[in-house]
Amino acid sequence: MQKLITDRDLKNLWQKFFLEKGFKKIEGYSIVPENDPTVLFTTAGMQPIVPYLLGEKHPEGNKIFDVQRCLRTNDIDEVGDGTHFTCFEMLGCWTLGECNKEEMVKMSYEFLTSKKYLGIPKQKLAVSVFGGDETMPADTQTANAWKKCGIERVFFLPKENNWWALGGGVGPCGTDTEMFFDTGKAPCGENCSPACDCGKYIEIWNDVFMQYRVDNEGEKPKLLAKPNIDTGMGLERTVAVINGLKSAYEMGVLKQAIEFVKANSSSYVERSARIIVDHVRAATFILGDERGVVPSNIGQGYILRRLIRRAINHSRTIGFDSQKLISLAEMFVKEYGQDYSDIASNLNKVKEELEKEIQKFSKAIEDGHKEFEKALSGIERHKLFAKEGEKVENIISGKTAFRLYDTFGFPLELTKELAQERGYQVDEQGFNECFKEHQEKSRSLTAGTFKGGLADSGEQSAKYHTATHLLLAGLRSLEPDTMQKGSNITNERMRFDFNFSHKLTPEEIKYLEDFVNGAIQKNIKVVCEEMPLEQAKQQGALGAFSNKYSSIVKVYTIGNVSKEICGGPHAKNTGELGKFKIIKEESSSAGIRRIKAVLE
Repeated sequence: MQKLITDRDLKNLWQKFFLEKGFKKIEGYSIVPENDPTVLFTTAGMQPIVPYLLGEKHPEGNKIFDVQRCLRTNDIDEVGDGTHFTCFEMLGCWTLGECNKEEMVKMSYEFLTSKKYLGIPKQKLAVSVFGGDETMPADTQTANAWKKCGIERVFFLPKENNWWALGGGVGPCGTDTEMFFDTGKAPCGENCSPACDCGKYIEIWNDVFMQYRVDNEGEKPKLLAKPNIDTGMGLERTVAVINGLKSAYEMGVLKQAIEFVKANSSSYVERSARIIVDHVRAATFILGDERGVVPSNIGQGYILRRLIRRAINHSRTIGFDSQKLISLAEMFVKEYGQDYSDIASNLNKVKEELEKEIQKFSKAIEDGHKEFEKALSGIERHKLFAKEGEKVENIISGKTAFRLYDTFGFPLELTKELAQERGYQVDEQGFNECFKEHQEKSRSLTAGTFKGGLADSGEQSAKYHTATHLLLAGLRSLEPDTMQKGSNITNERMRFDFNFSHKLTPEEIKYLEDFVNGAIQKNIKVVCEEMPLEQAKQQGALGAFSNKYSSIVKVYTIGNVSKEICGGPHAKNTGELGKFKIIKEESSSAGIRRIKAVLE
């Protein structure tokens, strides 16, 4: 079996294979999603492709592939073992508007087993397919296609294993087939299969066949007018498996980073080192991204802050100087900057924001010590004024311990240590209950069950999307160098970030409302054209992130008001939008303003 030395080898093979098969490469999208309010980060390779899976025409045609930066925090507690990461790269390919299962199975088999590519012996592979239920028969078509390729171990598994659907079960859906590498471990029992967690089988690829749709919850699936195939291969996990390694931390830049942490730790612990490396890599990806956010107490900035502070806490645990986290970030920028130019160009920003957060966290720890003393003083005062017969125990409540953890970054172990020195105990059960509640809220916020966390391409969001073009045109009439820096659209409102020299005055806000509403009242036709990127630039089309566009792009023209490179969706005429009203204007970050608006 061919050994792959680095993840770069796999990226190159992926590109070579799909180019030979007639697919076109598209650039990976930002890790901070645009116009998708259901998730804070891009959690899977398919997420930015959703409009095209729902029927929009892709400028590069119906066969495309890419490498996508992804971030998920729903499994953050598992980070530290050999297979879980918050940040990872996903290899993906898509066939839009058709679903030829046999062809996709043959391609999957060829890429996995051919000596030109991964060279995995077919005896080391096992696959799973949908086993059928009361709503849909078993996927024997895909099973037979695998058997024709020579794969003997084909497992028919239930819907929970081999059926893809949006959250709530409404929308596009279909069977999938998953490919597994046999590690050689003995079966855990007679019924051992890829559905087990025994470690015998490790998933390395997944083909989703979106052939159906569900219009209403509980209804039987119907055939989809334009079916698709979506595939995804986790880069780090696959490379580790192919190299016969137990963990992706044993190779490439991750190995280099682990060795650096080990060499600079006074009491090295592998799990802590892995958490440090993973979280700093994730922070580097977020900070270095073209739409990168900075640490804050809400939304994406909150997740970023938690990642950085968790890395600092584990650094303290193993005696690793937190200032050296910046050196780790430099390693990651050097490696991933080769593939993502925005990360390379934002090196200084990455370093500066990490330095700021390290300093802020040191201050938070100091404030946490003061808060700890306040908590003890409160208990002592309670003793002094307790009613006769009332017993006040030397116990710090779980709620207080969790507040120290969540607000000031105090690990539970630190609170327990300080409490013990003063003759106190900590209500660990209460802490765990608070922690569990926090986890559930975080998971719903950040992971959102991605299978339902897809950008809405409905009529109302199309109207809001069109309104952002008109708003940007209005802003540029005030300051010509204004550009979009981010947006978030739901069915109820739009949020638009942009660079601007100052806080908008009431007069400027009124001007913008009149500008947009004036364009709406003129009933201007929204025209979409496909053209080469260079032609679009020559025509003066605006592009917020032009280095990420394909060679062929969509240009939306709204009369003589606006001309932008954009992926859609849009209204057909400005007259469809209704009345535009700005409800809030505020600062988003240094030099960046934010407008929230509605269409009435």
